[in-house]
Amino acid sequence: MLKSQFGPISDLRSSLTRRTFLGNTAGGLGAMALHGLLANDSQAASGMFFPHLRPAAKRVIYLFQSGGPSHIDLFNYKPSMKKLHGTELPDSVRQGQRLTGMTAGQKSFTVCAPTKEFKQRGKSGLWISDYLPHTAGIADDMSVIQSMYTEAINHDPGITLINTASQIPGRPSMGAWVSYGLGSLNEDLPSYVVLISQGTGKNPGQPIFSRLWGSGFLPSSHQGVKLRSGENPVLYLKDPPGVDRSARRAMLDDLAELNQLQYDKTNDPEIQTRIDQYEMAFRMQTSAPDLVDLSNEPESTFELYGPDSRKPGTFAYNCLLARRLAERDVRFIQLFHRGWDQHVSLVPHLTNQCKDTDQPSAALVTDLKQRGYLTIHW
Repeated sequence: MLKSQFGPISDLRSSLTRRTFLGNTAGGLGAMALHGLLANDSQAASGMFFPHLRPAAKRVIYLFQSGGPSHIDLFNYKPSMKKLHGTELPDSVRQGQRLTGMTAGQKSFTVCAPTKEFKQRGKSGLWISDYLPHTAGIADDMSVIQSMYTEAINHDPGITLINTASQIPGRPSMGAWVSYGLGSLNEDLPSYVVLISQGTGKNPGQPIFSRLWGSGFLPSSHQGVKLRSGENPVLYLKDPPGVDRSARRAMLDDLAELNQLQYDKTNDPEIQTRIDQYEMAFRMQTSAPDLVDLSNEPESTFELYGPDSRKPGTFAYNCLLARRLAERDVRFIQLFHRGWDQHVSLVPHLTNQCKDTDQPSAALVTDLKQRGYLTIHW
């Protein structure tokens, strides 16, 4: 048995962490919750707790356009803006909302009409701008929600809110909750994968932070795993020279035994997470290279997603990887595409960003639909 060199007092202090306290009390809380569930067992058996439509989704692909696409130039058709173009913004629009530091020195706030025409698309008649010709082709496979808003007027609290449901950093991300609540369908890949690309509009655009795919107070095994572009999607995944797979397996077995001894002593869930992540990394030594090997994709796939789908790190390439991850039963796949923060040079920047994303996004929906999948969140 391992003993601390600092004695029992130090051992006691190390075991009284907030995380350990919550872990040790979870059993009692779980028993209380179980009692409540069993009390309503007859109701549960009758299906009363299910919504009117039983949930069918098994995976999520979330294309997060970081920086904020201009909704009035892409999806939110407002014909009256043409009449108001060049006039001062009515007071009824801003309603006294404070100005950002960027606009505090402006003396005039003029209305700017959309820079391209809108048309009604598909059988649904969804209004979509000419900036997005490929997206227009999948109008009947889309839902556009125009009722959402936030009180945050700056980017960072806004994107933190939409990814974690709170403007204050520290809460679990959407993907972490899905991983925690539904678990994994594939033991050889993480349940939550993140892919990042840089747009050709505003470069580099608004920064993004790992907390956007973090696990917050959930076990860190549920945080997103960021895959890099290229043939080595995860750093240090390959065995170093001179170490074969059997030697790596033996080393991990010894390391797991040491970690288990420490876990038995402290009940720190992060130690169990560490054991699990070492095992996941070992399995990914074979699954990750297969994921990014596109040699078995037919030429028609690259024609569908566009020429950038051959270039690692691009949005088109990541869309193709998203489909391959979904096929491998990864629960939550999130793509972050930077460069949407257009304040000046709207036309060239917006044109470039739409060129980055329009064809690949539509291709992903088309591809998924052809393969028996259904919806995608943009």
